[in-house]
Amino acid sequence: MNLLLLADPSKEHINEYIKKGECFVADDNNRIIGVSVLLPTRPSTIELVNLAVAEDYQGKGIGKKLILDAMRRAKVMGYKTIEVGTANSSIDQLAFYQKCGFRITGIDRDFFIRHYPETIFENGIQAVDMIRFSKDLS
Repeated sequence: MNLLLLADPSKEHINEYIKKGECFVADDNNRIIGVSVLLPTRPSTIELVNLAVAEDYQGKGIGKKLILDAMRRAKVMGYKTIEVGTANSSIDQLAFYQKCGFRITGIDRDFFIRHYPETIFENGIQAVDMIRFSKDLS
């Protein structure tokens, strides 16, 4: 749960999507150092709803491996598209997903205002909008 909370500050939201999706972990000597959660959203589309790496393992390629693993798993499961969303304030994640080949497909305006009771700030910027990305798996 501590890793999942790095990417999503709401235990309530995590508990909801963890029931409906599949959670995968990366470990190092029996310590969980990374996590991803895939959630089917439409017949040919799956969403990466959570991706997190332990702070002391960040910058070592673990996130990239988790993304590649999620894309491989999604393709094997028969999905054609993988989607992901991140906050307008998540500067590093915005760059990361684009480096992994995702393209911006839209903005869910006021997402974090509607779905989170507490105000969230990252990089000195309020998380207000969800930036949506997708990648074709074919």
